[in-house]
Amino acid sequence: MRPVRPTPAHQTGDLAELVCSNSLKSESESTAPWLLKEELRRLDSLLLQAAQKTRVPGGHALTVDRGLFAQEVTAAIAAEPLIRLVRDEVTALTDDAIWIVASGPLTSGPLAEEIARLTGSGRLYFYDSISPIVDAETVDTSIAYWASRYGKSTDGTDDYLNCPLDRDQYEHFVDELLKADSVSAHIAEDNTCYFEACLPIEEIARRGRDTLRFGPMKPMGLDNPRTGRRPWAVVQLRQENVRAESFNLVGFQNHMKFGEQARVLRLIPGLQNAEFLRFGQIHRNTYINGPALLSPTLQLRTRPEIFFAGQISGVEGYVESIATGLMAGMHAAALARGETPRPLPRATALGSLCHYVSTADAKGYQPANITFDLLPQLDEATRQRLRRDKKARHALVCEQALEALAGYLDADRHARV
Repeated sequence: MRPVRPTPAHQTGDLAELVCSNSLKSESESTAPWLLKEELRRLDSLLLQAAQKTRVPGGHALTVDRGLFAQEVTAAIAAEPLIRLVRDEVTALTDDAIWIVASGPLTSGPLAEEIARLTGSGRLYFYDSISPIVDAETVDTSIAYWASRYGKSTDGTDDYLNCPLDRDQYEHFVDELLKADSVSAHIAEDNTCYFEACLPIEEIARRGRDTLRFGPMKPMGLDNPRTGRRPWAVVQLRQENVRAESFNLVGFQNHMKFGEQARVLRLIPGLQNAEFLRFGQIHRNTYINGPALLSPTLQLRTRPEIFFAGQISGVEGYVESIATGLMAGMHAAALARGETPRPLPRATALGSLCHYVSTADAKGYQPANITFDLLPQLDEATRQRLRRDKKARHALVCEQALEALAGYLDADRHARV
């Protein structure tokens, strides 16, 4: 719709304008972001080609010149004779066409109202509060302990891993939290328009020295079994339902810069060596509750001619948005040809990302970046054999993913012969 109708974050009318970063994440082989991009390259992704043409130095990351990247994508779309680019705002999704809704995090009001009408307003979110996620293997369980508050749990087992702080540790944590540098929001109001239910932890701390101890760090009912006493404060880690090898820091959404988050959060006993799979954020982000609404082919279950892709579908990150866009495009093309869209194999990063979006726990659903814990785990014998070699485990997961993608593409080619 730009530039006919601008957004608070974009500055140009070019397509694919990046607004809050120019990084498409790691290019280090056998990392999860690398795997996702490698799969996209093997599918001839236009946006990955544009990124390579406009690449600038960025260490191990695929970093682009934002202006040139958007210009490259815009020129490619404009030059394609089979595409008609219409500069206008879409406000209705009629039932006489195949639609791909890829309206980004800043979906316009009228289109958001239409999506809410189609999906139910309770399944459309306008503000995103994301807590950090840590690799489960990097939590020190000689310090952290399993317990549910007052011994209450869902199935008779303790639901939370608890990191205890004594008074001095808590005071030091609060001091460093209040000194930490905050990230500059690309939409000014995102720094000020907080909901009380998702306040940044640093904002809570500014309201008084003990506010965190009576909020997300409340120790009541969480006696430490190793000491028999209640800690001064506690940080609770909750295992992700689908992401079995990771923990969410409950209630720890924040506006700190990522480097500052790593520094401050590693002051928490038990997290001193934590590896972060995702950092906390609070920002505007219109997205649907994918698990309640979408199939693994990103089709709306009640209206299968409507596909969702990008951040509106419930993913985080530029590459993840590119990935779901390409998947939605492939599946929409299949539907237009009269075929039944086939999801990509679960073993692939693309398939696992779509699997998460469509099958994760709908209650309390949060958008996801690509990480290895979204992909299927190696068999137990292999995990044990490689238990001390994480790089080898990740390399094997990548190898299996690319083999699965090759098999999918071969089957697709044979089906068209």
